[in-house]
Amino acid sequence: MEFKQKGNVYSGEVKRKPVRSKSGVTPLTVVLKPRKCDHGTCIYCPGGDFVPQSYTDKSPAVMRAMALKYDPYNQVTARLNALKAMNHPTDKIELIFLGGTFLQYPLDYQYEFVKKCYDALNGCDSKNLEEAQKINETSEHRCVAFCIENRPDNCSEEEIKRMREFGATRVEIGVQNPDDEIYKKIERGHTVYDVVEATENLKNAGFKVGYHLMPGLPYSSYENDIEKFRMVFEDSRFRPDQLKIYPCQIVEDSPLAMMHEKIGYKPMDESTTKKIVTEIYEMVPEYCRIMRIMREIPSEKVVNAVRLDIRKEVEDKLKKDGIKISEIRMREVGFNQKGGKIKLKVYEYSASNGREFFVQAVDEDDILYGLLRLRLSEISSLPTRPKEVKVENNITKVLPELKDCALIREIHVYGQSLKLGEKGEESQHIGLGKKLMAEAEKIAGEAGYKKIAVISGIGVREYYRKIGYELEGSYMVKRV
Repeated sequence: MEFKQKGNVYSGEVKRKPVRSKSGVTPLTVVLKPRKCDHGTCIYCPGGDFVPQSYTDKSPAVMRAMALKYDPYNQVTARLNALKAMNHPTDKIELIFLGGTFLQYPLDYQYEFVKKCYDALNGCDSKNLEEAQKINETSEHRCVAFCIENRPDNCSEEEIKRMREFGATRVEIGVQNPDDEIYKKIERGHTVYDVVEATENLKNAGFKVGYHLMPGLPYSSYENDIEKFRMVFEDSRFRPDQLKIYPCQIVEDSPLAMMHEKIGYKPMDESTTKKIVTEIYEMVPEYCRIMRIMREIPSEKVVNAVRLDIRKEVEDKLKKDGIKISEIRMREVGFNQKGGKIKLKVYEYSASNGREFFVQAVDEDDILYGLLRLRLSEISSLPTRPKEVKVENNITKVLPELKDCALIREIHVYGQSLKLGEKGEESQHIGLGKKLMAEAEKIAGEAGYKKIAVISGIGVREYYRKIGYELEGSYMVKRV
């Protein structure tokens, strides 16, 4: 399957700060009010009393939220205005919740917080969350994706059902270093088993799954970090879709700031940080994206701070040395300015007791124009399933609309974000999405599935309706 991409993907002048919306969707961050996690405080973690857990009062997003008294409506409205001022498209928004563990907040707070975010996107108040979401399906600022930062021990079936009620499509969990002994010593409050179970539950509900990894933790070592991070991709119980790499730092007001001298802990220096980040880059497979490296914590809040801009130096050196990197971000068209024939490529792998099909639209240089994640996890008799796979998928007990469904966990077309209805020579809006969907439907049908479900953001439902999908529960579903 091939077609021609006309011209240079960046022909025409783009009068906007490009990086934020280069991946096709404009992110909008909303910060939760301060609250301690139920388990207490990990030793490296600041915050919780006067600022959100794991953040400082000098973090840009927190400073904005504090000025607005953490009101979600005002935060969304203010960010929309700021994004417009920078000439970013604001019709395709990804909401991102930062701060404490959202699923641990009082239920009334959770539902009201989410509703107010949709209300702000819609520019009007609604009676309830359901009405706010219905309005957002066709509003000027549509929520096309929604990410919640979470803990592995807050991803039960009921909590996942609630996240789907909110319209969430992506969950990032703090894995740090999957080692039970280290978890105990840093007072993490969960186990490796919780990580495994959360990963499988989330994937079985169609979520895109992100891990936060933290090299350089107390009681670990460089060798242990590399061993455990390699396990994240070699062991099929894990295999996340994306990573954030946050090297451990001694942050002001954290328990570690008070005890690091006593336990003889020293954070990784800049040279070691670059070395381990480079090794992680080389081990990340083509289905995973490195989202961020280094936390945005001001240097005055950190003991022996490492510069925040090491990512570019690492990537530039990898390119200079001619080392082929498979991870998604370094291959995206928005960062590579390539053109040429585009074809579909399918990478199949096992993960979390299911089969994953990573469908990519790439050119001859392996530059990535679009992707789709298809998961087959429900029918035990299929030849694509390993014999040891358990038959029961507990998620279907709380999300019965997913029974016997193949799952599209993500579809994303890359390139500078264009407005809905806007035409251009970018990779968006040239039919790539429909070609990726058709390929997924073909794979699912050949594997014996009669239905396929998409974990759709609220603001993308209209798109799926146009290609034959109907709303069942919180998913868009089609018979194939």
